[in-house]
Amino acid sequence: MLKRALKPGARVAFVPFAGTSVTWDDYLARVQVGLAGAKLDIESVHNVKSARALIRNADCVMIGGGNTFRLLCELRKRKLLTPIKSAVLGVKRTFGATFVGWSAGSNMACPTICTTNDMPIVDPKGFNALGLIPFQINPHYNNALPAGHQGETRNERIAEFLLLNPKKTVLGLPEGDWIDVNEGKTKLCGPFDAVLFEAKSAPKVLKPGFLRL
Repeated sequence: MLKRALKPGARVAFVPFAGTSVTWDDYLARVQVGLAGAKLDIESVHNVKSARALIRNADCVMIGGGNTFRLLCELRKRKLLTPIKSAVLGVKRTFGATFVGWSAGSNMACPTICTTNDMPIVDPKGFNALGLIPFQINPHYNNALPAGHQGETRNERIAEFLLLNPKKTVLGLPEGDWIDVNEGKTKLCGPFDAVLFEAKSAPKVLKPGFLRL
């Protein structure tokens, strides 16, 4: 997906704020090494003079995984939510920046972060996220229940969310799958089926391919 969306030399604004047990400098270094083959110009918003300028001029905004609450807290504190959304939607520029997010980063693309799997280790002063897509994602989705476990399954937790948010839609996204949104079309990519959750409906298995959400 990156090779299709980004040419060598493309400028990437990396957001490391979900990282908690790793320093943001180390997180940046890991991403630069991991994506070295793509030959991208990756800079982090935490160590440039103007994060807003980096985001405004970026070909791609890339948000890494970690703790979603820490991520949203830092983005809100630094007032970067609107600049990121404007860059991706192409506001005041000739084209929109590519958005790439994994784990906590994928939650940030949703209307809210309320379907994250993370603990609220900080108070983000609200749950609203970027709203780049109209549905919620539950990343790392797996409904397996270990023997002897008496807590809720992932499906039960998502059902609780929908009970109190009946107008929302949640996509359970398994490890190894990703969502590609391009020219108004949403595609489930990867080797595994995803699961669609809606209020008052049984979970629906979705095969990889184009989706109507």
